[in-house]
Amino acid sequence: MKNKLFFSSVVIFVLIVASAGCIGQGSEKKIVIGTMPYNEEYILGHMISLLLEDSGYKTEVKEGLGGTLINYEALKKDQINVFVGYTGAFYNTVLKLPALDNWDPNVVYSEVEKGLREQEGITVVAKLGFKNNYAISVPRSWAEEKNITKVSELEPYISSMVLGTDIEYPTAPDGLPTFEKAYGFKFKEVKPMEPTLVYEAINNNLVDVITGYTTDKRGELFDLVVLEDDKGGLLPYDAIIITTSSFAKDEAIVNVLKKLEGRIDDKAMADMNYQYDIEKKESRDIARAFLISQGLIKN
Repeated sequence: MKNKLFFSSVVIFVLIVASAGCIGQGSEKKIVIGTMPYNEEYILGHMISLLLEDSGYKTEVKEGLGGTLINYEALKKDQINVFVGYTGAFYNTVLKLPALDNWDPNVVYSEVEKGLREQEGITVVAKLGFKNNYAISVPRSWAEEKNITKVSELEPYISSMVLGTDIEYPTAPDGLPTFEKAYGFKFKEVKPMEPTLVYEAINNNLVDVITGYTTDKRGELFDLVVLEDDKGGLLPYDAIIITTSSFAKDEAIVNVLKKLEGRIDDKAMADMNYQYDIEKKESRDIARAFLISQGLIKN
């Protein structure tokens, strides 16, 4: 009887230690998340952090590391483990693939997923569901007066219009050169500026048309309308979670990240950006509220 009791005690002790070891392994593994320096990147970085922490992992969010290339290099050097980027940026900036006559989002995503995996050893873990595309925007009153809903319908007015845009767009291969080729017209003048200033510029009649962003609700505040990109002149920027192929071998972590697959549409992301930009809420609080609303973490 003593031997049986001793054996049972040993088995129970071993099981307890083994269980503790399994819990510890998950919770002790710190996952570092990189972000670019703007609203939705901060929100998404903390969203990933909270989702992982809810599953027992330790995380660190490195806010505002820099642009796509800086985060990408940090990922490849294992300085960060996870990063939310955009298909358009990977297509053009990282993989340097040739411009298409028409930017089909499905083709761009397919080429990016394949190129990152085969050439770079990078895995696309999840496609979040929204696009942060450039968007050609004009004052709503002007568009209604001219009965314009599509970019191609700007042609009769384009030679007298001034475009306000960010600093990179006029010279980026996926930017203005491709746009002008697709539509076959040129603006009278292009004024590059910080992205946050383009809305003020059009509001003060310093420019006639701007490149806004599909997940930025400031266009609504300034009563702008987004014109339909009817000739596919604007490169699609689907938001995707990426990691190294070696890190992706941890199926438990990947399965947690995959919970965000297709969960965030353009409106949801725009609403969260509005909360950050206009309502001045903390990015982590915005991320937490969204995850709770989706039933992805506990309250």
